[in-house]
Order: sequence, then C-alpha cells, then structure tokens
Amino acid sequence: MALIVHLKTVTDLRGKGDRIAKVAFRGITFYTRVLENCEDEAQFDETFRWPVTSNIDGTEMLEIQVLNYSKVFTNRLIGTFGMILQKVVEEGQLEVSDTLLDDNNSSIRTCVSIGIKYQAIDGSVGVWNENDYLENPSLKAEHEATFLFETDSLLSGGQSQESGTSPGRSYQNFVGERKKTAGDESCYNSEEEGEANASKGKKIPKAKDGKGKTESKEKASGKGVFSGMKLGKARHSKDDHKKGHGDEPAVLETEDLDRKGKRFGGGLDPDTISLASVTAVTINVSNKRSKPDIKMEPSAGRPQDYQVSITIIEARQLVGLNMDPVVCVEIGDDKKYTSMKESTNSPYFNEYFVFDFHLSPDVMFDKIVKLSVIHSKNLLRSGTLVGTFKIDIGTIYSQPEHQFHHKWAILCDPGDITAGVKGYVKCDIAVVGKGDNIKMTHKSNENDEDEIEGNLLLPEGVPSERQWARYYIKIYKAEGLPKMNTSIMANMKKALIGENKDLVDPFVQVLFAGQKGKTSVQKNTYEPSWNEQIIFTEMFPPLCTRIKIQIRDSDKVNEVAIGSHFVDLRKIANDGDKGFLPTFGPTWVNMYGSTRNYTLMDEHQDLNEGLGEGVSFRARLLISIGMEILDTSSTEIMSSTDVQVESIQQLSDTATGKTEEFFLFGAFLEATMLDRRIGDKPVSFEVTIGNYGNKIDGISKPIICRKKGGGDGDEEESELLQNSSEDEADDEGDLVSVSSTPPMKPVITDRNYFHLPYFEKKPCTYIKSWWQDQRRRLYNANIIDKMADKLEEGLNDVQEIMKTEKPHPERRLRGVLEELSNGCNRFVSLGMKDQNALGRTKLDRERLKASIREMENMAQQAKTIRSQVKKNTFKDKMKQVQSFLHKLRFIADEPQHSIPEIFIWMMSNNKRIAYARIPSKDILYSIVDEETGKDCGKVKTVFLKLPGKKGFGTGCWTVQSKIEVYFWLGLNKQRKDFLCGLPNGYEENKAVKGPGTQSSPPISLTYIKKQLFQLRVHMYQARSLCAADTSGLSDPFARVFFSTQSQCTEVLQETLCPTWDQMLVYDNIELYGEAQELRDDPPIVVIEIYDQDTPSKFDIDPGKAEYIGRTFSKPVVKMAEEEYGPPRFPPQLEYYQIYRGNSTAGDLLAAFELLQVPPSGKHNLPPIDGPTDSDRGPILPVPKGIRPVLSKYRIEILFWGLRDLKRVNLAQVDRPRVDIECAGKGVQSALIQNYKKNPNFSTLVKYFEVDLPENELLHPPLNIRVVDCRAFGRYTLVGSHAVGSLRKFIYRPPNNTVQNWANAGDININMETDIHVKKIETVVKLDANSDAVVKLDAIEDEKSKKKKKKKGDEIEEEEPDESMLDWWSKYFASIETLMEQLRQQEAAAAEAEEKEDMEIAAEEIKIDDSPMKGTKPSKGKVKGQDKEKKKKQLEVVEKKEKVKIDELRVYHKELETEFGNFEDWLHTFNLYRGKIGDDDDSATDDERIVGRFKGSVCVYKVPLPDNIAREAGYEPTFGMFQGIPNNDIVNVLVRVYVVRATDLHPADINGKADPYIVIKLGKTEIKDKENYISKQLNPVFGKSFDIEVTFPMESMLTVAIFDWDLVGTDDLIGETKIDLENRYYSKHRATCGFSQQYSVHGYNTWRDPMRPTQILTKLCKEGKVDGPHFGPGGKVKVANRVFTGPTELEDESGVKKETDEHVALIVLQHWEHTPRVGCKLVPEHVETRPLLNPEKPGIEQGRIELFVDMFPKDQAAPRAATDIAPRKPKKYELRVIVWNTDEVILEDDDYFTGEKSSDIFVRGWLKGQQEDKQDTDVHYHSLTGEGNFNWRFVYPFDYLMAEEKIVMSKKESMFSWDETEYKIPARLTLQVWDADHFSADDFLGAIELDLNRFTRGAKTAKLCTIEMATDESSFPIVSIFKQKRVKGWWPFVARNENDELELTGKVEAELHLLTAEEAEKSPAGLARNEPDPLEKPNRPDTTFIWFLNPLKSIKYLICTRYKWLIVKIVLALLLVIMIGLFLYSMPGYMVKKLLGA
Repeated sequence: MALIVHLKTVTDLRGKGDRIAKVAFRGITFYTRVLENCEDEAQFDETFRWPVTSNIDGTEMLEIQVLNYSKVFTNRLIGTFGMILQKVVEEGQLEVSDTLLDDNNSSIRTCVSIGIKYQAIDGSVGVWNENDYLENPSLKAEHEATFLFETDSLLSGGQSQESGTSPGRSYQNFVGERKKTAGDESCYNSEEEGEANASKGKKIPKAKDGKGKTESKEKASGKGVFSGMKLGKARHSKDDHKKGHGDEPAVLETEDLDRKGKRFGGGLDPDTISLASVTAVTINVSNKRSKPDIKMEPSAGRPQDYQVSITIIEARQLVGLNMDPVVCVEIGDDKKYTSMKESTNSPYFNEYFVFDFHLSPDVMFDKIVKLSVIHSKNLLRSGTLVGTFKIDIGTIYSQPEHQFHHKWAILCDPGDITAGVKGYVKCDIAVVGKGDNIKMTHKSNENDEDEIEGNLLLPEGVPSERQWARYYIKIYKAEGLPKMNTSIMANMKKALIGENKDLVDPFVQVLFAGQKGKTSVQKNTYEPSWNEQIIFTEMFPPLCTRIKIQIRDSDKVNEVAIGSHFVDLRKIANDGDKGFLPTFGPTWVNMYGSTRNYTLMDEHQDLNEGLGEGVSFRARLLISIGMEILDTSSTEIMSSTDVQVESIQQLSDTATGKTEEFFLFGAFLEATMLDRRIGDKPVSFEVTIGNYGNKIDGISKPIICRKKGGGDGDEEESELLQNSSEDEADDEGDLVSVSSTPPMKPVITDRNYFHLPYFEKKPCTYIKSWWQDQRRRLYNANIIDKMADKLEEGLNDVQEIMKTEKPHPERRLRGVLEELSNGCNRFVSLGMKDQNALGRTKLDRERLKASIREMENMAQQAKTIRSQVKKNTFKDKMKQVQSFLHKLRFIADEPQHSIPEIFIWMMSNNKRIAYARIPSKDILYSIVDEETGKDCGKVKTVFLKLPGKKGFGTGCWTVQSKIEVYFWLGLNKQRKDFLCGLPNGYEENKAVKGPGTQSSPPISLTYIKKQLFQLRVHMYQARSLCAADTSGLSDPFARVFFSTQSQCTEVLQETLCPTWDQMLVYDNIELYGEAQELRDDPPIVVIEIYDQDTPSKFDIDPGKAEYIGRTFSKPVVKMAEEEYGPPRFPPQLEYYQIYRGNSTAGDLLAAFELLQVPPSGKHNLPPIDGPTDSDRGPILPVPKGIRPVLSKYRIEILFWGLRDLKRVNLAQVDRPRVDIECAGKGVQSALIQNYKKNPNFSTLVKYFEVDLPENELLHPPLNIRVVDCRAFGRYTLVGSHAVGSLRKFIYRPPNNTVQNWANAGDININMETDIHVKKIETVVKLDANSDAVVKLDAIEDEKSKKKKKKKGDEIEEEEPDESMLDWWSKYFASIETLMEQLRQQEAAAAEAEEKEDMEIAAEEIKIDDSPMKGTKPSKGKVKGQDKEKKKKQLEVVEKKEKVKIDELRVYHKELETEFGNFEDWLHTFNLYRGKIGDDDDSATDDERIVGRFKGSVCVYKVPLPDNIAREAGYEPTFGMFQGIPNNDIVNVLVRVYVVRATDLHPADINGKADPYIVIKLGKTEIKDKENYISKQLNPVFGKSFDIEVTFPMESMLTVAIFDWDLVGTDDLIGETKIDLENRYYSKHRATCGFSQQYSVHGYNTWRDPMRPTQILTKLCKEGKVDGPHFGPGGKVKVANRVFTGPTELEDESGVKKETDEHVALIVLQHWEHTPRVGCKLVPEHVETRPLLNPEKPGIEQGRIELFVDMFPKDQAAPRAATDIAPRKPKKYELRVIVWNTDEVILEDDDYFTGEKSSDIFVRGWLKGQQEDKQDTDVHYHSLTGEGNFNWRFVYPFDYLMAEEKIVMSKKESMFSWDETEYKIPARLTLQVWDADHFSADDFLGAIELDLNRFTRGAKTAKLCTIEMATDESSFPIVSIFKQKRVKGWWPFVARNENDELELTGKVEAELHLLTAEEAEKSPAGLARNEPDPLEKPNRPDTTFIWFLNPLKSIKYLICTRYKWLIVKIVLALLLVIMIGLFLYSMPGYMVKKLLGA
C-alpha cells in the first residue's frame, strides 16, 4: 500500500522569490527542491510516496505548505492546503486544485494543483512488487524506507490524531551542518501542539472533491495567540549547533521582526511571539552528511586535583552507656581520627580533616567516605565499633556547591542490621575540584541546628528513614573473551602438556559500597558460565551509587582485569511516586578496554580497569540486578552485612531477546590528513562490531542451527564462537564479511599530512553479526537524543542572540519550548510500540513508563513556561529549560546495552595506529525517522585518535587521520536500502560476479559522476590565539585542507591576533556525486593554525611548525548555473571557534565559497582581483564584497604605568615602553626613564586613528606590548596582552535629552520625617531629569532613629550599654544581618519556586483555554505574594530594630568583585610571556604573567557629533579622559586590619596548624611570628598593621598566613593579593569606608581624617557638581537633589551640638543617585578573601577576613587604629547545688533481704572539662529512689558571650609544646550513678543542659517528666546567662536494651551563675564546706554502709524487721528454759518433798 502525491504547480503567487513546498502525511514530511526566482507560478512537478502499513482512515489529513524560501531567515509561510482523505480512500485517485489558506484561515489567491493516488491491496497488508520499490529520484533518501518487514512501525493515522501532534509534522532532527549552507533542515513545524489538529477544529477544511470546491471551512473558535504572528510557522530545525563553529549567525533584526509582526498580526502582544531558528538557516534538502565533533580529547581519564575537607563537629545519641568515643574518617586507605572524649554519649569535637587526591574523576567519584564511631580506642586496643556511615564522593560532588553543611550522618552497625540507629554525627563534607568555588557559609555564632531529623546528611529526595536491603547481582555467563596470555606461554604449555587449552581462567568481581564479592573461577574457557549470584546487604536508597563489575583472569602471579562495567543505580531505579526499585536485566553488558593484540605487557591495561575510553571490544557478560528490602524485625534474617555468593538457575537462551542477524555496511569515501609518521607504509581501515570483523580472533558467524523447522533449543545460540574454517553458505549466496579496506600506500598532501588516493573508487566494508534484538532500547534513546540535540541547539541560539546583543532572545526561547513540547508528545506516541517483545526486561518496561510520564509532564511544563516567557522572567526560564536538557540527556542514557559499539581502526604495517569509536545507536536504521540514528545512512567526518594515555595532551592535538565514512546498521532483512544515503552517481563493484549476487553488497563503489570545483578561502583574521613561543607570542599561519589539497597562509610574525587578509584559491577540486547534493551538503574545510618556529641559519630543518588549534567549516556552494549575487553571495565573514584538545584556543574570522567550474571553463567564474597565478604570485587579498565595511575611528589610550615587571633573560627591566597596535596602526607610550624610581608614564594620553569595521563584533583585537629599551638601540619584548573585545571601551555619546538634567526642578529627598514603614520598600529611582520626589531606601538605622523619636524612653532601657559595645559587637551584629539576608534569599527562592509550581498547576487546569487566559490571573497572584513577602521582610526589619547597634557590611567575597575590580577608569592588563602549557588548564596562565600594564582605552567614531558639549575646564590633552588625577608619586599610610581566618588547610601531621600573619608591601615585610595561634584552623587574629608606602612603586599588598614550626622552616598555608593603587584612585573611594552613623566617640568613632562635610565638598568639586548647599533644619542641596537629615551630635560628655555631618553622610551613602557623576561609595566593611597557595593552583586553602584603610600623608593625620583585638573571654563561676533526687531506678538486691535499693550519687561536669568532674557523697541504701545531698559543685570557666562558647586552653598531650585553645559549647552534664564497692559503679542516667537554652526545671518532682529531655521545644526555655539563678527538677534519662530512652530518675538542682568578681565577693565552698556551708541532708537512718557500722546494721537490718519474731522467740526460749528447768529440777524437788528432806 502506498499514498502517492504528485505536486504539480502553485499559481497566482505574489512577488518574485525562491519557493519551496513541504508535504506532510502521518508525521513524515517531504520537501520539494527550491525553485529560485519564480514569479507568479511555481512548477514543482514532483512526486512523493508514503508506503503505509495500515489502512488509511477517512479522517486522516494530508497537509501541503508553500513557503517563501530564505537562506538567512526563517522560511515564510505563504499558505497551507489541508485535505481530509475521505474521498481519496473511496475513489483511489483524485485530481485536486484549490486555494491556500493563510494564517487567519482565510482563503488567498494562490492556488495549488495536485494529483493523489492511493493503492490498497484488498485493504490488507500485502507484499510489494519489486517495481514499487524502484527508486523514485524525487524521493528523498532519508525517507526511503523498507516497510516490508515491520508492519507495526508506522503509526496508524488514528493514533497520530490522538497523540496531540498534528499529522504532517515530524520531528526529524537530522543532524545537518553549518548555518550558511544550503541544506540544514528537516522540517519541524513547531506550532503549539495540536493547534492544527482536526480535533481542535482549526483551519482544516473538509475533504475537497475533484473540482476543487471546499465543502466547508471551519474557522477555529478559540484561536490561539500563536496564530496571530506565525513567524516561524514552518519551523525549520537548524541542525547545526555551535559545535565547532563560533560563527556569528545572521539574525533577524528587531525592526524586521516587528515589521513582520505588523504585517501578520496587526498589533499583537509582543510577549507571545515566538521565533523558530534564528540563525541563518536554509532548508535541508539532501541531508546526506552529519556534523563532525570538534572536541578531540577524551576528557574522562585525565587525572586532576581534588580536595576533600571534612569537619566532624559533634556526635549525639550514641548507643551505649557512658562511652569514650572517637570518630574515624576514612577515604580509601587514608584514615584519620579525632581525639577521644571521655564518658559522654554526645561528644563535641569540632575537628577539621583534609584529604588531597590527584585522580581521574571516575576513580575519584567512586571513592567512599566512611565515618565510624569507635568506643574506647587506645594504643593497646582497637576499641569497639559503635556504628558507621558511608557515602561516595560522587554523591557529595553532585550536591549544590559540592558540599553538605552542618548535616547529621546516621550511624548503623554493619555487623547487626537489626539494631537500628546507633547515633548521629554532625559534620560538614565538601569536595573541591580544581577551579570549583566553595560557597562559604559564614562561620560565626551559628545556632546549632539541633533538630537532627530535619538536617540529615542525605541528598535531596532520599527519605530520612532508610531501610536495609539486599542487592542481588546475578552473573550468568560471558562470551568473546580475549585470548589472554597466548603467544609464548601457550606454546610452552602446548609443548609441556601437549594440548592446547583456552588460556583464561575467568571469574567476576563485583565492588559495591566499599565491599567486594567474587564468583568462582571457571578454568580454561573463553565462554565461561557461572550462574551465581553475589548478595550485598546495604541501606536503601544507597549513598554509593555505582556498582563496578569486572571480569578478571585468575592467575597466581598476576591477576588482571579483562574488562569492567559500571552500573549506576540512579539510572536503573526511579524514586518518584510511581517509581521502581533498582532492577536490571537479565541483559548482556558489553565491556571495552585495550586492543586485542596479545603481548605479555599490555600498555593500555588501565582501560580494562575502567579508566578512560575503551579502544576495543573485550567481552560481554550476561547479568541481572535485583533488590529486596529486608524486614529487619523478622527472626530468620542474617544480621551481618557480609557479602554472600550463591548459585542460581541457568537462564533460558531466549530470555535476553530473539537473536537476529544484523548487517553493518561502511563505505570509506575519503581518507586524508594521515599523520606523516605513518606515510611510508600501506594503510588500511578495519571495522569491527563486537568480535565480528576483528582480524586476530574475530569470528564470522555463531553456530546457529538455523534449521528451517526450528532446531533444538539448546543449539539455538552459542554466540561469538571462534573462526569456523569454511565460509558458511548464507541464504543469499556466499556472503563473506569484508571487515577491512585493502591496504593502500598514502600519497603526500603537504609537509605534515598524507592522504589515500581513493579518487573515484571508494572501498567498502560489510559485516554480518548476530545479536539479540533489543533495538527498541536504542530507538527510544535516539528519539530523546534528537530532542535533546534540538533543545541544546535552540538554547545555543538563544545564547548567541544574547551574546551578540540582538533583540528579543525571549522569542526564540518560546520557539524552543514549542519544539520541545511537540517533540515530547511525539515520543509518547512512538514509545508505546513493541512493548511485549521477547527479552523485554522489567527495567525496559519501567523506564518506558517513567519516560512517557516524564515526557508528558515536560510537554505540559514546556507549554506552560512558554506562555510565561517574558523579558523580565527570561533568565529564570532559561535555567528551567537548561534543567530540561539535563533531564533529557539523563533519560536518553540507556543503561542496558544491546548491540556493541563499532570501532574503526587504522592499521599500518599490521599495527594498530589510531581508532574511532561509534555508538551503534547513532548508525542504527529504523523505518520511523525519529528512531533512526543521527548518523545512519549519512556521510560523517570522523577524526581518528590515538588510544589510551597516548591520546592525552599533545598526543590528541594532531589528527591521526580524517576520514569521510558512510555507515548503515540494521537488520539483515531490512538491508535493501542501505546504500540510499550515499552521494548519488556511483556504480557498485561486487566481490564475485555471477548470478545470484544481485543482493550482495559491493566491496567498492566507483563514482561515474564527478564535478569540478574551485574553492576560495577568505582568511581574514584570527584572535586570541594561544602563545606558542617563549616570548608569549606566536608566528601564526593557517593551513587549510579541503579534500586532498592543502594550502597555507603567510606567516605573520609575533602576534596572537593575526590579520592575514588573504584569499586562497584551490583549483581543480574533484568531488564525486550529484551536483545538487554537493550544493546542499559539501564536504567540510579543516583549518589548522600553526606557529612557525624560525630556524637558526645552521638548522637543516627549515623551522618546525607547532600546532595551535583547529576548526572546521562548510563552504557556501555555487553551482555553475546559479547567479553570483545576493543573498548567498558573496559569503559573509563568520567567526569559528578554534579548539586545541578540549579547550578553546581563539577564534577565526573567515569565509569559504565553493564554486562549480562551468563546462565552458574557469574564465566564467566570478573574477578574482589581482593575479591568478596562485603558485608564485603575490598574496591575494580578501575581495571587496566579503571584507568588512570600514569606518574611521579614533582610539585614545591612557598610559598610567607598569607594575611588577619580572626580569627578562636574567636582566632587570629598566627603561620600558608600551606599544599599542590595532588593525595595523598604533601608538607608543613615552619611555619610562627609570622603572625602579618611578614606573609611571610622563605623558598620560595619546591617540591614533584607524579604520575599523562598522560591525562592532568584527573589530580586531587591540595588542599591548611592553618592550625594554636596552643600550645600543636594542629592544627586548617583556610581555604582551591582547584585548580581545573592544566593545566595553567604545564611547557612546550620551543621549541628548539627559544632558538637561540641570534645568529640571529640585527633587526633595526626605530622610528624616517619619515615613510610614510600608513606604520604605517603595523605592522610586527616576531619571536625572525627572521632577518626582525620590524616596530612597531609608537604611535600618535611620528607621531606628525615627523609632527612637516616637517611642521615647521605653526603647532606651533595651539599648545595650554603650561602654559594653565594641567593634566586635558591630561585627557580630553585621554577620547576623548577613545570615538573615542569606536566609531571606533562600526563603524567597523557595517561595518563588513554590509560586512557579502553583502557576504551572494553575496553567494546567486552564490549559485548554488560550495561553493568555492562563497567565493573567497568575500576575495578580504574584502581586499578592509580593505583598506578603514585603510584610514578612518588614517584620524582620522591625525585630531587628530593637537592638540598635551600628553595623558594617560583611562581604563574603573580595571587595573588588562588588565594585567591578575598581576598574571604573583605570584598567589593569596582565602581560604574558612564555609558551602556553600542554595542559588544557587555564591555571597555567598565572605562571606566564610577567607584569601588569595600567591604563585604559577609549574608542569612538570620528568626527564626534557636534552636540557633545565641551564642559568648562575641558583639557584637550586628556581627550575623553577628563578629570583623572595626576600620576605623581604619592606617600600613603596603609592600615591593614586582619580579623580572622577560617577553614585553613592543615599544615601539621596532627591535622592542625599554628597560623600567624605575614604582610608584604613593597620592601616592607611584617612577620607576626611570635603571636602565632597554636593548633587552630579557625584562628581569630584581631590585629592591625600600619605600613607607610609610596605609590606607584609599592602598590601590591600580600597578606599571607604561615604555619609556625618549632623545627625547620615555616610553611605557607595560603596568601591573598590586593591591588591598593586601583582602590586608592577609584571613584568608589575605597580608601576608608563610611560607617552608618557619624559619631565622635565610642565603638563607632569616625575613622576617616576628613569629616563627611569635607568629603562631600571635595566630591562635588571634583565632579563639577553644584553644591553642597547646607540649609537650616538639616537640609542640604546637591545638584538638584535636596536631602534632609538629623542635626544633633552628642560628644563624650553627652553635650549635644548642631552639625551638618549627619546629612552630609546621608548624601554620601546615596551618592550613586547623583546625576552624571554618581557611583556607589564603599561602606565600612569586612571583606572575605580566599587564600591560595601557588603549589596547589586553583584550590582554596582557607579564607581570611580583613579590611584595609589608606590615608594620604599630605592630609590630616588619621586617628589611632580601631581596636579589633579578639574579645577576651569573661571569667564566670557556675555553682550547682544538687538538693535531692527522686524515683532513681533501684539497681542492687539486698544481701540479706533481697530488697531492691540503690547507693545513689550524682556526678557533674562542664562539657570539655571531664577531668574536672565532681561527685556528691553517696546516699546509701535508698529504697525508694529518693536521695538527699545538699551538695555544691563549683565550676569556674571562661566564656565568650558573642560566640556562646566556653574557651579553655590545655596541652593536647604530654609531648605538646604549648597549650591549645578550644572553644566548646557551654553544656552542663549531670549523671546519676549507683556506687559499688568491689566492682565498677553502675551508670543509671544523665541529663545534659545547654546553658544558653535549656528547659526550665519543674516545680515539683511529680511535674518532672521524660518529655523535658526528649521534647524540649514544648517547654519554656531559659538561659543561665540571662536568668543567673534557676532551681527546679530535671529528669535523668538512659537508653534501655531496645535502644529507647527511658526515665531513670529525677534531680532537684539549683544553678547559680556569677561573674568572677561576684564570686570573689560572695565565695562559696565545695560540697557542704565553708564559706556559705550547706546543712547536712536529713537522710533516713537507713543510709549507711553495713560493714562499717555492724551494730547499726544489726539495729536496722535485724531489729526493725524481726522485732516481734525475736520477742516471740525470746519468750518461747524463756518458756522452754522454764519448762526445761522445771523438768530438770522437778524430780529432785519432788524427792525432796517426798523424802521430806
């Protein structure tokens, strides 16, 4: 079935122009050829055919658009013809002619005639007959597709309709080439999606009948805004993104656009216009070439510097009783330990560790940071592990700012996963690479983030509750392993054993989260099968994201890696709401590494370890990965995390997909630029895919028993077997793969390069290979990749518009967003296919679902954002779109491999020289355009590079070979059209002639069509080249290659900005293929820039050329029959970015034209001015129409002076001079007679006139050179500087209307009256000539003044006592403000984001309405939110006003960055000398700096307009540089205040440093060595230094921090340099900052020797401003601004005087509002500067806070320096009385009675002073848990109020030289213990009170609960420093066996804080001793020790209990005795009685 459309003519066109038509059906679009210069009729007469695989539905649409074609701008739509195909389906054939519709759906005169034919075979899918497939010449190659075999691929119409993309619009992002060429576009119509859909009922007339009547025309009811101005209706993708060409695009100018806007849409809202590709683009008709990639070097493997800094702050909630914890920080094999803290579960460390690495990023990011807490570690024992935390460096590096700040790491015990959290460690972790800026969070009085749960150390999106999980890595089998130690060893073994075994013993090793697992070793096999799984137990989600899987060869001597593969867990899981757990496979992964030539020593072994880009296929491995979350509560679980290995079931052969036969075809069309070192041996190219095609151990074909009836399953697939000897018979006859081109001897091109003489005969290669059919993966990746390419390109466009300052970048951004949302919708419709194909894994399904969700979402967001793009929101939206790009790239990266990548190797003499690696997806064929690889069936220019480490640095710069190749990869059964993308005009040469070879591929192509061309290269100039000579300059020339020819420009001596102005003519260029194709897609021109080294006359070699850089371009082509005239000719000069390796090396300005030589001969080409004998003749200049139009400019140079010139050839520079050159003209400065005495110039301003291009972007660079004039007229070059862009120095005359500001009325600026708070926010900044009242932002202190006036006395009570305040109060208050501002910014950003989300949500609700309706309400919403925000800000301001401390500005960066480097009129140019380094690091530039030139440049057109008035006092000698000071020698007092340093890099073994300050300025050096601060990485210096200097000789101030060492020299930690001269002369007045208030005494005394009134007067005089006129009532008038302010000033004695100083200061603080001369003046401040160390370039070594004051010696002497000495900590005494305890748990059992009791005592200490712990006496034998003590602890301590820290000094160890100062939070710990006599005491519970904020004690024991310890926030908080005395009950808590906190007792205590003086006045004794003794506690009599008081114990233990028992026993005994006596004496008595004795 097919739909065939014959487009005949388009008539009644208006005007004359180039026409083109595009015809679209079912998302596939064809373009006609361009008809040039047609008038009213365009006769296209072209036929298009769409093979269709499903019946055409009667509702489907055919759409034809006719456009005016433009080479420069977007093609303009003339009209559209849409037709429903109902009639066609019914009748099968139709002739139609009808009018077109314009944008507004109204009919226009233009008429189109077409014929349509529809062939359906019984309405079912039939077999095509051969004739239907014959090539139709008008069918364009990229659309010729074999639809025979895949029936479900083309979308059915219905689907397309639903998908929301209009039919007739496809997203073919064919990667074309340059902008100016004809031929870059495939169509991509980007209107709002679906706007042209039938479903929306917009502009789709119903079916037309044959006579051309339109039955009904529906007009769209809700017409989108978009249709109003369809500037880019046929939106052509410009497929050339700025890869290599930094050329300036031709862009629509504003007026142009707006004119079109009016023409199309009347007065349309400009905020809705969107623009398609702006860059000069043309339609891509043939599209047979893809663009080459200019960046040559693989950046991945190169090692670089990294620094990991970790601060361990503290730990909390450690599990265990009363432990002595240590934290161990481990990265790789490096371990560092903190000090040990005794008996605490919440130790405070605050210790800083730094680890330095020099590794490649891949290795670095896989390193794991492990934090472990160890209990009671000492020299003898290793301690017990409490818990660990692991995270990989990559995760940290991917955080914002590459760091975690103040976050809590959760500790777990890897030995027992059922145990739960073992505690938390609070830390900072930062990873800094070279050149990364770490955002410093300000380190002062941070309120500890006590909330642990909200500040966990986890990346965003990771839940705080992580669970344990098992990760299963299943390893099935591997194939295609290389024969490892073949050669010698094999022969020996064969000789010894007599058998030839496979010599690999492979096993698989898996590394994950710092653990390693291995499979078993399979002996002697290249096809190992393991069927084992390796199980890791790790938290989920893991913080270590990469799994490294390696096949290794087991060997007793040397175990080596065969190949490595990394799996990134982020790519195989999705954490969204509908996300999925990590899953992967079962799938094959391909491993790449070193080449497969087997020598004993492999030079590229690193590649097999996974470092760097693999250069050859190594093996493939079948694996799958799964994961299950463990239920840690279940009993059967294994509690350890050791790695386990288990065996698993074998996988069925079909599990990974059906094996298909693939066909790879490659044709080599050209091989040029072969490196000369291989030029003498024959060269061939080898193509391999997997092991197929590999000469050494490749294979032809697996043994697949392709029995027609389906053979045994077992034999179905044993892939990648070794060579089978006979050539197998194939279905299609004998097709033997040909994988390499025949060797051919290279021919010389020029001195550096050779080429292969292919000429008309082009060798081909083809390989058949068998792989599992997983194309869908690659297809989806291709679709998304193309979208991403298009998006990236669009963004580059937008940036280009911004860079060239063209108007309306936002319009292009809207266009980009439309394209994006259309592309997303297209993906959704295409991605749904093949979902249940064989071998689809769970990951495939989940990824597809996730991608579709993501795309739908992105389409929606893109649409929404598009409607929000306005001029003011532009920057934010750009950022959002950038994030889309990252997202697309992430989604496109397919983790599961399928077909291996293709390698092309250049072989010379059987050695592998250089290679290129081509991803298989880029050349994979699909019948759906979007799915086809971007280079499939295209000619691609490929540069071959050296393998492995050879490819780094200089090795990668020289091209080894440039080849033009054509590749096609697809299913063998689809291979019918594999040649269709080749340039036409060839004959095929088959390997074997004879019958049946019809279908076999050619082994070479012979081109019979040959065109003759002449190439003209217009080399105008280059700029900013890199220095290749030791002088710091180069002698550049360019070598231009085209096809097999090359020519050079002339060599220009000593310049980095050569203007060659030269035309190179290449004659007799033969190109093969059809003329039309060559016009649209010419080959590229390669331009290489070299530096000519001049030889000495003794050299034999006439000077070697050194490589500088490379770029390429496509020429503009003119065919013989075309006119040489506008718009394409003559071509425009454009900029091309020059690359050197991966770094840029300058720009080239050039133009290239390729002219076809007509049959009549060369004389009919456009004439060349000048001689044409290009061999010997003089140099031809660039012709007139191409070179830029010039105008006369004057360049004025301000020569100020030279600084810091280094020696030249060991001699000092003595008499330097500066030469300035621009465009061949120049000027020299006056000679400095004695550089040492005065390095400034005597004549300040000189000028010269020069012709410069009108277009500012084409201005040549300005070269500055410094030479030293030596004796005998010799000159030596000292250094040079090239000013690349003069734009910032161009003087633009001010607008005339602004000049009359002086005659405007006065503007009152009211600073004193009580402005209502709300108004403060509404700042109106008006033009100089406006009459409105300007309300300036009243600064907070002024508001506070008003407040003071209003509230009178009540505020005074709160005011801090003036005498208490010092400079540090000001500093800390300012830091608080800085932190507040940062917090507000973050909050505002978060709020904005929230607002954005709300808007997007709102948009989505309204999305069916037109976009306008959607945006309006949101504006209202924004306003409302702004008001809210303002309210919030005001609340903050009001809170602040309570404490009125004058503040200063704390800048968290250098002062220069705030004030534009103080280059307001004096610029600094670095002078360079010496070659640029081999590294692509810009840091090496610093080493090449040999000095600095100070001066400035002013460029303007002459003559100047007359209306620029010369003001009074105009000095003609100064030209444009009026009002600059003179540059005589000045004596200045420089006062440097160093406040403190933070985060210094440790310099000693103990991980600390002993820093001190060194200051250098000129010859003065101050070493503050004796005041070093011991063992401190955050030292507070608080020092000021005075130095007297003379400018200009001594102007560079260096402040360095050194580390003091007892033995040996001191080491530099880091230094910072400040240019004082620029500050001194700057108009920003950086000599001494203004404070907020003027006061003459106290902490805020005015520092400047000049008072504000004097400064103001001076500024007005210098700026020629009228004023200041002071008036009564605190008024002052400056120019036409009137300021008001307070008038009273209080001196030390409290007397108030009248003064104008306040109001003068207010004017100075708002000086930037002064007309004409205003600029912001520097306030009183502290700047933060990074410390750098030259040995570790680019990595910060810490930061230093300082400020500098400068006072000229010829003015009044300054006051004494402000005292900023660090505050001394205040001495306090804390008295803690422990009164009673209650409900303490009872630990002991009584010996006698078994009763529960406890012998209670209480222990207490202040944190950090454990050795000073104090105990109460013991309350023995408490039976109820009650204890009575009346015991006093006394703790003296030193305390820093501002930082809320206790300061203590102690020696770290016995061996320490001096004491170290520690700052520790003020925390009191109280513990309750059970005393034991013969064993250790038992710990029962503890409470820790933070003395600054702890819960107030309960009134009674009953009210005291455990919540007071666990949930402090819900109780009132007190600070002992405010309350002074607190009494109450607090709970003791401890953890039970289940790790839960439980109440273990209560204590009644009283805390009393006294200052040292108070303590002296009212002393108190320890315990209950004098003075102020406490009475003994009234304890029950039971409290005693039994063995010391035996009687007592008898009394208590026996008597009390057994009293009655004893009485009874005694009575009973008495009774017994009585009875006994009675019985004893009775007989005798009776006898007596009887006997009567």
